Amino acid sequence: MATLLHIDASARPRRSDQDRFGSHTRRLTARFVERWAAARPRDRIIYRDVGQSPPQPVTGRWIHAAFTKPEQREPWMHEVLAESDALVDELIEADVIVAGIPMYNFGPPAQFKAYIDNIVRVGRTFGFDRTRPGDPYWPLLTEHGKRLVVLSSRGDYGYNENERIHHLNHVESSVRTAFRYLGITAFESIASEYDEFADERLQASLARADSEVDALVDRLVATVMLPEAA
Repeated sequence: MATLLHIDASARPRRSDQDRFGSHTRRLTARFVERWAAARPRDRIIYRDVGQSPPQPVTGRWIHAAFTKPEQREPWMHEVLAESDALVDELIEADVIVAGIPMYNFGPPAQFKAYIDNIVRVGRTFGFDRTRPGDPYWPLLTEHGKRLVVLSSRGDYGYNENERIHHLNHVESSVRTAFRYLGITAFESIASEYDEFADERLQASLARADSEVDALVDRLVATVMLPEAA
C-alpha cells in the first residue's frame, strides 16, 4: 500500500469543472487523485488544503525553535513547531506528492511558499553541519524514492520551455529546487494556460491537461508502483 499526499494551493475554493469561477488546479489534482484511487483503491490518501488553510509563516520564534537541538527545546518551541512537524510527517509518509499550484504573478501562491518554508527543516528534511568537509548541507529524503507531481495553471500562455515567456515562469523551477534540496528529485509537471482569455483556447488547454493527467497516472501506476498494484 502506497501513500499519496494531495495538496491544493489555490485561493479559489472550488473546482473549475464544477463551478464557473472554480480553480483549474483543483480540477486537475482531483482528476489525478480520483484516477489514482480507482486504479489503486487500497492506497492511503492524505489531503492538505494550504490554499484555504495556509500554514503560519515563519517567524523569529519559529527560526529560534527550529535551529535549537530537539533535546534542548523549551515547551514553547515544540508548540511553535507543531504545525511544521505535522506537515513534515505527512511529507515523509508520502510516496507520491501531487500538488496543485497555480501561477500567481509568475510564481507560486504565498500559501504554498509558506508550506515550503515549513517543510524545509534542519534535522528533519535536510542536514546541516558546519564542520562537514565541502558542502555543509545535505538532503535527508534522498533514499525514500518519492515523486513530486506539480499541476499548475496560468493566466497567459507560452510559459513552457522554449516558448515566448518561459523566462517569466518561476513556478515549477522554484518548487522543484526546494524539493530537490530535500532529496526529492523525481519530478513531473502539467499545466493549463489561457485562463485570462476565457475562450476556446482555455477549453482546449484544459482538455489537453486532463488528457495528460490521465496518461501520467496510468504511467505511474504501471511503472513506479507496479509491484504493489498487482
